[in-house]
Parts: sequence; C-alpha cells; structure tokens
Amino acid sequence: MSQQSVLTRDENKTPDFAAIKQRQRATWASGDFAVIGTTLQIVGETLAEAVDVNAGERVLDVAAGNGNATLAAARRFADVVSTDYVPALLDKGRARARAEGLAVRFEVADAEALPYAEASFDVVLSTFGAMFTPDHARTARELLRVLRPGGRIGLANWTPEGFIGRLFKVIGAHVPAPAGVKSPALWGTETHIVELFGAQASNIRCQRRVFNFRYRSAAHWVQVFRDFYGPTHKAFAALDETGRTALERDITELLQAMNTAGERALVVPGEYLEVVIDKA
Repeated sequence: MSQQSVLTRDENKTPDFAAIKQRQRATWASGDFAVIGTTLQIVGETLAEAVDVNAGERVLDVAAGNGNATLAAARRFADVVSTDYVPALLDKGRARARAEGLAVRFEVADAEALPYAEASFDVVLSTFGAMFTPDHARTARELLRVLRPGGRIGLANWTPEGFIGRLFKVIGAHVPAPAGVKSPALWGTETHIVELFGAQASNIRCQRRVFNFRYRSAAHWVQVFRDFYGPTHKAFAALDETGRTALERDITELLQAMNTAGERALVVPGEYLEVVIDKA
C-alpha cells in the first residue's frame, strides 16, 4: 500500500467534523495526558528556540495540551495565551505555570475557530496539537489569521515514517479512523505544510528531529500509554478481550523493533517535523 493511500484514506466521503471533534474531545479528556505530556517538554523548549521567541512578544499556544510550548515561551518572558478545547488539559498546564510562578493566560479555544482578532499575535506555536484537528485547511487558516504580518508559526508534528506515525497505522488496523478524515501524520510532511501555509508564507523551514521515548520496557510503555494517552486508551477500550490482546501484541512488536537500548531498557526514537513559518 502506498504512503499516499495510507495517509489520505477515503477522501470521497464527507466527514462529519462536528461529530468527529466531539469524539476527539472525549478521547483527549480520557486517561491523563499530562503523564505523557510532561515527558515531551524538551520539544517545547527546542521549538521556542527555533522560532526565536523573545521577551515581550505576544505568543499563542494552540491545542496546547498541558502546556509544553506554553511554559517554554513563558520562561522566555513572552506574553503567553495557552489554549485547548479540553478544559482538563488546561488545568494541568495552569498548575505547572503556577508552580513555576509564570504569568500565563489559559483559555478554552477551538483551533479551527480561534476567538481572537486578526494579527493579534507575534508568534503562534503548537506541539503535537494542531496536527490532530480534523479540518487541516481550516486550522491553518486560523493560525495564519491571528498572526501579524511578519510573525512566526512554530509547529512540532509527528512524521508518518516515525514511531508515532507507525503507531497510528497499527492502531488504525484495529480501530479504523473516521471515514474521510485526513491522517494527522500529513502535518509531518513538508509537502502538506507547503500546501497549507505556502500561499501566505515568506519562508518555511522544516527540520526533522527526534524525541526519544524512554521507558523501562515495552510492557511499561504499553501500560503507561494504555492508561494515560487518550488515543491508545480509547483504542483498547473499543476492543473486546481478543482485540485488546492483538493490539497489545502488535504495539509491543513495533516497540521492540524500534528499541535502540537492547535488553536494559526501552529507548524508541520518535521522529517529528519541526516547522518554522514566516508570515508574509
């Protein structure tokens, strides 16, 4: 099967975006994403450096989850607004900011309909967030709309070839995604980024980076992601006992195949695309 066929699925069907987003909210509210999210903090720090976040700049973190890019920007003394459409995730980010004494505004907002005026921000960030919206083009338009001319967008998106992209395919083989919805892993390809943002960009820089998932073992990773990571948590919950056993087996095989630490631990490189877009 070609990569294109895997990524685009059946686009002849018109997806019910409202129903899909309702399901997504329930998915990301399940488990406890903060357990996973805090391990990804280095990605937010790296992205803030790549975008060159400066003190005093107006920064919007879209689909912020528990606030990795939010905290990274706030630590650089930017004026940060952290948004997500799952209030429980914002609560986790709010607690982290409070613990560090960082001044951040936390607001519930849908990435596909941001409640801000045009050109409200100098920088717009999203780490593994905007990529999961069902309507890619609408999300890209919103990120560009709220950004001032000459401002920067910074994105971190899992690639289809990397670990998380391959994990999506494993899960999709057991629990198919809604018909007509484009794969979130498309955001991890340079061609899709140019398609979404190129018309309003003066420059687009893409760099492939790696985040290492570090756990005690494959079984430990499965347990943590089954309990706390919404998409995996919901996938297991949707299956009967036979299906759950098969999904666990296939995920374990993927983890073992990609493990670089041998028998002493689990270290799985997760490739992602770091994107910096300068708005014209």
